[in-house]
Amino acid sequence: MENKVLIYGKGGCPYTDQARSAYGNRAVYVDVKKDASGLQEMLRLSGGKRQVPVIVEGEKVTVGYGGT
Repeated sequence: MENKVLIYGKGGCPYTDQARSAYGNRAVYVDVKKDASGLQEMLRLSGGKRQVPVIVEGEKVTVGYGGT
């Protein structure tokens, strides 16, 4: 699973959609509006930021995609 990328996001978010499209089949998607434990994990990884997407690649955590 080392090539997998974890994307925490929400449906309807254009940045989440762009990230999911860019990573394709490598991405494992967690919808934080539908998964309360996923939301808690996202907040832990992002240092409490409620900004999506949060992208986890191995040890690297990125908040946001393609925008600011």
